[in-house]
Amino acid sequence: MNVVVVGGGIVGLASAYSLARAGADVTLCERGALGTESTARSAGGIRSQFSTAVNVELSLASREVWDSFEARFGVDMGYRRHGYLFLARSEATAEQFRENVAMQNDLGVDSEFLTPAEATEHCPELHAEQFVGATFNAADGYADPNLAVQGFAGAAREAGADIRTKTAVTDLHTDERAGKRVVTGVETEDGPLEAEFVVNAAGAWARRLAAMADVDLPIRPRRRQIAVVDPSTHLAEDVPLTIDLETGSYFRPEREGTALVGGHFGSTDPDVDTEGYSESMDIEWAATAVERAADAAGYFDGDSRIRRGWAGLYAVTPDHHPILEETMPGLVTAAGFSGHGFQHAPATGQLVAELCVDGATSLVDVDVLSSDRFDASDGHLTEQNVA
Repeated sequence: MNVVVVGGGIVGLASAYSLARAGADVTLCERGALGTESTARSAGGIRSQFSTAVNVELSLASREVWDSFEARFGVDMGYRRHGYLFLARSEATAEQFRENVAMQNDLGVDSEFLTPAEATEHCPELHAEQFVGATFNAADGYADPNLAVQGFAGAAREAGADIRTKTAVTDLHTDERAGKRVVTGVETEDGPLEAEFVVNAAGAWARRLAAMADVDLPIRPRRRQIAVVDPSTHLAEDVPLTIDLETGSYFRPEREGTALVGGHFGSTDPDVDTEGYSESMDIEWAATAVERAADAAGYFDGDSRIRRGWAGLYAVTPDHHPILEETMPGLVTAAGFSGHGFQHAPATGQLVAELCVDGATSLVDVDVLSSDRFDASDGHLTEQNVA
């Protein structure tokens, strides 16, 4: 079986690795260098605290890989398990937290609901009076996305995948078979590649790739930013990644005493040009991000120094869940993770291999992640779009 994977980020590389291990002849096409777009610009979060069961299940399946990453791939990806701490300012959000924890516990995740006072045991400078509840899972954490890319890329090559960088896909080939339109391969700048399956792992560029086969995927490119900040008060390395859910602000410790501070603020969230967006941090946004973080915890104030930052793209769907399916015969979509692609990449790669090789998935039931759900009006899947 010949499979072409389009996209050399973490999802594409995990897919190429799993497909090659499953016996497929895999060619991965990346127009630039591996992992240098959205993957390299992520915060590297790995968590199991989600508000929908399918995301929790993707996390649990992925954690089996993340927890043994160095042994599997021979790469230390700097995985730090200091937990995730979610904060609620309103009773309505706190009640949703309780429901989330109950669901997570039922699925095997050891998360817990905390009072604000209990939350300060994990985040000592927390302004507890601002909050009414929190959730925490000590097994959550974060890793270096670039090192994770190295691990998957090396393992994919060892498994037999042909990884081609600086190889842009310019078109999808289709044919009519038994009355159905089928994707049969891709056109690249170096010539055509035939395939029984093409995997769309192009992230924020996934909609443009699908359009080459006249498929309209509801995946939108949205710009997100991260700042590297010198906290005014020492932020210990074991403080969890802390998310003030209702303001959208988050922070976590980084190397050498610095902190990563991020969040999406404002009521508008426009699509951006995937070719012309600014990769630099906006200083006004950074000032707002630090101000929001300071409102949550005493690590930050007006004297906190903003060192640098960057911007990248989320591939966002209307309900902030990915599309994971065979969208049309021969075209498998694994995109639209809305900021969760890095942490769910290991499970996604295995599911892509199952779709191509077995024709169905068994690792996780992903029927709810079909693009058909957007034909319905109830918006039944909803997930907060945070780190």
